Amino acid sequence: MEFFNDLGTDPLKPSLFELVAQEQLRDLLQPALKYVLAVFAQRYPRYLLRIVNRHEEFYAAIMLLVERYYLRKHNASFSENFYGLKRRRRPYIETSRAKAAVGGVPPGEALGSREIWRSLLFLVGVPYLRAKAQDYYEELGGGVDTDVLDENIGTRQLQALTENTWKARLKRSFKVVYPWLNVSFELWLLSYNMAYLFDRKPFYRPWLSWIGVDLRRLGSEDFRVAASAAQKKLSPNQRRGILAWIRHALISSPQTLLDSLRLLLPTAIFSIKFLEWWYSPGSPARSLSTSPLGPAIPPPQMLLPHPQGITFNKDSYGVCPICQGPINNATALPSGYVFCYRCAYDQVEKHGRCPVTLLPARAWQLRKVLV
Repeated sequence: MEFFNDLGTDPLKPSLFELVAQEQLRDLLQPALKYVLAVFAQRYPRYLLRIVNRHEEFYAAIMLLVERYYLRKHNASFSENFYGLKRRRRPYIETSRAKAAVGGVPPGEALGSREIWRSLLFLVGVPYLRAKAQDYYEELGGGVDTDVLDENIGTRQLQALTENTWKARLKRSFKVVYPWLNVSFELWLLSYNMAYLFDRKPFYRPWLSWIGVDLRRLGSEDFRVAASAAQKKLSPNQRRGILAWIRHALISSPQTLLDSLRLLLPTAIFSIKFLEWWYSPGSPARSLSTSPLGPAIPPPQMLLPHPQGITFNKDSYGVCPICQGPINNATALPSGYVFCYRCAYDQVEKHGRCPVTLLPARAWQLRKVLV
């Protein structure tokens, strides 16, 4: 088995750690793009809000173009090309020439249209379906629900899981079966990883056999072919006059943009992760910087309940003082006390004051607490 890059009988066979690393890079692209779109959507909601709401479809369309370009030009996906890997059409009989580590892509091993579209199915289609299934599972109340601003989400979940229609029964079945299917799928992939690590299988993913390809490292011949192709682009015939240069720039700009993603996307991911660490509450950088305005102002003291107000128990954490039930859609009044949104809204609309401190309050002063 191969644990390092320079060991093993086949030096062009990638190790499992290289394959896992390129998959981790691919998994980081979607959350990084979603984070950037969410930030810019706050400033330009008219143009980007719809894209953010349909982020999975937008990301799948972008990756379909990127992955198709890299598969056709480099015989590898974007992340595989970044880590110096390539895909080859697996021969029916492994000859000694194929094992000689000569590199390059012989005509019989270059990816055809069938291999490219099958690869796109598992590079773009399957991750998209898994992302939509996970979102639907969370919408039914499974996992961690990220839609904390929707007041009716709990009502929709309750209706979907208590109705007796055939659609509701299918939703309940999906909510029960999906976690088991997801775990079984991950265990299936893990078994192939372990089998590939100990040279029991030639593929680290089961569908590579159906596609008819395997993954190899780029050899010296591959880099020589890429260098010669770059030299052809800089031939003197393409540098005659300003009009010819502009025409060549317009024609090659899409390809140049797609090729530049090999460096731009990983750099963007690193920058986003660095900013998340830098501005995180536990970052050591926070302790190195001191405010020029002096120490931070301590929070104000909690107002005491009014004797004529409703009873408030300090030990009942997470309980609404009005309905005496678990707080649903937590909302704070100017007094600092937290209630259910519906309870606080009704109380302010009827009486115009905080039910605990009896201080004046208006509906526009309600503030939702994101927990």
